[in-house]
Amino acid sequence: MNINFAQLRAFTAVLDTGGFAAAAQHLGISQSGVSHAVAAMERELGGPLVVRGKGRSGATPFGERLLVHARSALAAADAIQTVAEQRDGLPSGIVRLAAQPAVCRGLLPDLLTRWRQELPRVTVTVFEAEEDEIAAWLEAGTVDLAVQVDPSAPPAGSVQVAEDVFGALLPADHPLAGEPSVAADELQDDTFLYTDSGCERYVHEAHRKAGVQFRPTHRVSELATLVAMVRSGVGVTILPEMARPLLTPETVFVPLRPRITRSLVLVGPAGRPWLPAAAAAVQASTSL
Repeated sequence: MNINFAQLRAFTAVLDTGGFAAAAQHLGISQSGVSHAVAAMERELGGPLVVRGKGRSGATPFGERLLVHARSALAAADAIQTVAEQRDGLPSGIVRLAAQPAVCRGLLPDLLTRWRQELPRVTVTVFEAEEDEIAAWLEAGTVDLAVQVDPSAPPAGSVQVAEDVFGALLPADHPLAGEPSVAADELQDDTFLYTDSGCERYVHEAHRKAGVQFRPTHRVSELATLVAMVRSGVGVTILPEMARPLLTPETVFVPLRPRITRSLVLVGPAGRPWLPAAAAAVQASTSL
């Protein structure tokens, strides 16, 4: 059997990114190069590995069984390369980091800037995903680090990189827009807008602490849609401060009373050693 690392990388990239074009962009090679690498691997192994179609590409049952071994082989190869690159004691290598979209917008720009300054030989590649997918990616080895929200049992070495405060998002002309804080019961006469993009438990907590029933009028899936509706005066909502990059001058973020927060924690995998470059990135984040 003659399988090389280029084929393994192409195979895993297609499944991680959802298609051959996206994998080519991720790997920095042509789409035909990705196709040829996967096809050669399939010929060598004697069966199809990837389901091809117009939608998102997925693994065949045969490919799914091979995927974990492909990831392990690539992780070992990357670790060997990292050790070789660290022979002078300076951390280097590629770190794959996963985070929720709101976290990517609100936290990662500053964090990536810091890493570039303190770890110039470490390249961080960011993947956006929802919380359940992030946990699966970290366990499977798809990513090396993740920013998780209030993790129940973060692995040793994890570090909190931010405390995210929740607040009411109001139109700028709302009667409560100038207040220093607001409670959920003060929003009962407003049309309440709601998204289930990872914030639902905190929104419910705000209503529970205020002693009022949670009664959303509109439910949407995207934070950007929620902000646009508040901006247009459709209603009000409760959001994490990490969503501030989406806000406009027509909206006002007012902290909740009582205070409700969530912890954003930079974590590595629980079941395997952390890459030296990943450990260095976490260490560089301890003084944030």
